[in-house]
Amino acid sequence: MTEKQQFEPRSRARRRALQAIYQWQVTGQDAQEILLQFHAAQDMSGVDQDHFETLVRGISGGQKGLDSELQEFLDRPFSQLDLMEQAVLRIGAYELLHCPGQPFRVVVDECVDLAHRFGSEQGHAYVNAVLDKAAHSWRPEETGHVAG
Repeated sequence: MTEKQQFEPRSRARRRALQAIYQWQVTGQDAQEILLQFHAAQDMSGVDQDHFETLVRGISGGQKGLDSELQEFLDRPFSQLDLMEQAVLRIGAYELLHCPGQPFRVVVDECVDLAHRFGSEQGHAYVNAVLDKAAHSWRPEETGHVAG
């Protein structure tokens, strides 16, 4: 199994989670309802379904905490960000804070890719800057940014 094949199910989980989180942000639907809809209506083959559900449940359940954790790295209030950027940043923040087995560089790169594919024109650059700063603050040992 190549490295790409090994990580592809997680990449697909992030893409599906982005769609689900965006739907949750726009509609205010219960996350469990959205998960059920996705399992019924979306092609979930090749998706790391555990990671997909962990992201959707974790982000919807801890949204206020994630948003406040991210705020120190933003140049404006979180609520003023584009909805797609909010969703991508929440995914990145959740993984950086709660999924230590995911290398920070993979999390940042995958979120930048999501923002580039689905966000506003320069959204990917903003997501990269915010998550890179967050990663250095939240994972100093891994990023080599140990204060001292």
